[in-house]
Amino acid sequence: MSKVMPKISKYMTTTPDAINYESTIVEAMNVMEKHKIRHLPVIKDNAVFGILSDRDVKSILAFAGTNPRIIKVGEICSDLPYLTKPDALLHEVASEMAQNKYGSALIVDNGKLVGIFTTVNVCQALVDICEQRFHN
Repeated sequence: MSKVMPKISKYMTTTPDAINYESTIVEAMNVMEKHKIRHLPVIKDNAVFGILSDRDVKSILAFAGTNPRIIKVGEICSDLPYLTKPDALLHEVASEMAQNKYGSALIVDNGKLVGIFTTVNVCQALVDICEQRFHN
């Protein structure tokens, strides 16, 4: 009997934290620190606009004279996030992330953000699959 390939919805983080395009870097840093996350979806006009990573924040703060209370998230986030649907297959999403060195995939359904799948989720999926496959 062959097993069914799991969908990304099984391993994604549902209802992820997100931030508005107009929010400041300080606001984003506070959300990221509070929830201990490294990837923050950026929303503009009720739709996914981009993704802000902790690396983006660190990079902008490295510039002398940068004021994180003034700079808007939308100015520094990546506006080309990897988007996929909840029914995408786990191995396809993981493969795309690995090939393109993406740290996360945003899961969108009917134009709305419904989840995020990060490298931490990949590790959790790997543990789960190994335990299922190699359980004694």
